[in-house]
Amino acid sequence: MLSQKPIALYKSKVEGGAFRPDPAQEAAVQSLQRLWDDLKNVVPKRKTLFSKTQEIPKGLYLHGGVGRGKSMLMDLFYESLPQEIPASRVHFHEFMIGVHDYIHSRRESDGIREGVDATLPLFAARIAEKTRVLCFDEFHVTDVADAMILGRLFRSLFEHGVVVVATSNWPLARLYEGGLQRDRFLPFIALMQERLESIDLGNGTDYRRECITQAGTYFAPLGRESAAQASSVFATLTGHVPLSEERLNVKGREIIARAAKGAAKFSFAQLCEQPMGAEDYLKIAQTYHTVFLENVPTLGYDRRNEAKRLMILIDALYEAKTRLIVTADAHPEKLYRGHDHAFEFERTISRLKEMQSAEYGCKA
Repeated sequence: MLSQKPIALYKSKVEGGAFRPDPAQEAAVQSLQRLWDDLKNVVPKRKTLFSKTQEIPKGLYLHGGVGRGKSMLMDLFYESLPQEIPASRVHFHEFMIGVHDYIHSRRESDGIREGVDATLPLFAARIAEKTRVLCFDEFHVTDVADAMILGRLFRSLFEHGVVVVATSNWPLARLYEGGLQRDRFLPFIALMQERLESIDLGNGTDYRRECITQAGTYFAPLGRESAAQASSVFATLTGHVPLSEERLNVKGREIIARAAKGAAKFSFAQLCEQPMGAEDYLKIAQTYHTVFLENVPTLGYDRRNEAKRLMILIDALYEAKTRLIVTADAHPEKLYRGHDHAFEFERTISRLKEMQSAEYGCKA
């Protein structure tokens, strides 16, 4: 990690052309600098970073529209932290998978009969042993099981002195809006509002959308040039960070994604040549704001099953307003050459074309 202060690091990136001047981002950097200073001021006092609740610096919650630079700013803060402040950065979805895996492993261990209420403080203590600043990207809650866990888990994290920095498309007050048993989730929102400063980056220029508008989202025919163009768009969307393997669980089935910053890559073979269905595609659409579908071939009568799965996949992504980047052997109107699904496939052609439009990009 670098030891340059967030304000200085941000200014250097703006001056170097890596970032564009943005008033909302500049205001957010001031808050990042406040937290950086608070952390530095506490570190020399004792070997354990924090020992009393009142000494814990207030964390940060960066929220705003898609493409407003939330993840970029959090990464800038994470990079700026000095070595003596142990920190971790994780995608929120990946973190919750780890939580559920830990709970499951404790239940499976011989002789352990503790409930979730006893397990979560142990998990929080384990995190606190190595991490004092925990950075979450793409904080969101759609699952009732996650909603019930979060309050107990985060209270324990705060009690162990962990400082939280998070990014989200949603204001804290709107997390899990309309969710099952949401009244039981409200104490968690109140806890987060108490422990984190909320920073609204608004809905100004969407730099990711601007990139897509300029470069496009559908690349055909297949070949080196189209693959390079699509990869360039994907890299820009994810800030050129390395992809990591993420595993989605759907009723005991595992879907493996290569993902970064809420965007995921899948091959056509992976999603459409395997026995997958609507539930699998809905899980993908709910988890990622952008899906990169590689190597879609032209489809004839002999591949009618694959064509059917592709139609279901596009429907799921379209309904969820998920952004789609495609490399394909042909343009949408020439993708399917069979007869079984010719009429149904017309809708898929229409949706693929609409998903390339600026109007769809504004919804995604």
